[in-house]
Amino acid sequence: MTITHPDLRSGYALDDAARRHFDDNGFVKLPGVLDPRTIAAYEKEITSKVIELNTQHLPLEERDTYGKAFLQVSNLWQHSDLVREFVFSPRLARIAAELLGTDGVRLYHDQALYKEPGGGITPWHADQYYWPLATDRTVTVWIPLQETPAEMGPLAFAAGSHRFEHGRDLPISDESERALQQALAERNFPHFQTPYRLGEVSYHLGWTFHHAAPNRSAIPRRVMTVIYMDADITVAHPVNDNQRSDLRTWMPGAEIGAVPDTPLNPVLYRAG
Repeated sequence: MTITHPDLRSGYALDDAARRHFDDNGFVKLPGVLDPRTIAAYEKEITSKVIELNTQHLPLEERDTYGKAFLQVSNLWQHSDLVREFVFSPRLARIAAELLGTDGVRLYHDQALYKEPGGGITPWHADQYYWPLATDRTVTVWIPLQETPAEMGPLAFAAGSHRFEHGRDLPISDESERALQQALAERNFPHFQTPYRLGEVSYHLGWTFHHAAPNRSAIPRRVMTVIYMDADITVAHPVNDNQRSDLRTWMPGAEIGAVPDTPLNPVLYRAG
């Protein structure tokens, strides 16, 4: 595969302060990871595929809280060679491996998250509730495809919450919003919510609790994400129906206790 935009394949100088911030807080925001021209080159195709593949057609007012949060379309890389270039970026994958402290990373899946104008909150949750994986060496890169000021609902984190085990049994829902908002506040986890400049991205661990405010702007908040896992991670016994569904959908044919080396889970970066 030939990647046409150099900053998708070149290295990124990840400094010690960024690594420490990630280890201590469970997330990090990194400036200038992608050139705005690179984002512009892929945004149109990503948005086109979101429109084509989206299955949510109810008006906002008729949806539940999860449905109001965003339009969600996964594994766009399977439907477009151009999106595949973006998702398979060695630069983005190498940053993920370096933050996790692993030799390499493989793809779990990608996910476009488009919060429509008037779209509601993204409730507090931790992603790894959904993932039947044996360790916590998982990370998501959150890539806004436009400038994302506060009124658009940028992703926000509870700093240090990746070590907080309360609430890990909650799917994203009204219940997770109520319970986690209270529990995180009671334990004084700092709330980190700032705008994203174009080209700035964040990485967060699977157990880091995060949420987002409503989109109060007049345009969609367009975001592309890629979920990475340690290249040598193994599949764990699913502990809820969502994990059983994820195993069938995103790691088809993978066996419990084995590395999920499936066609949907290629290694995207390996050191050396």
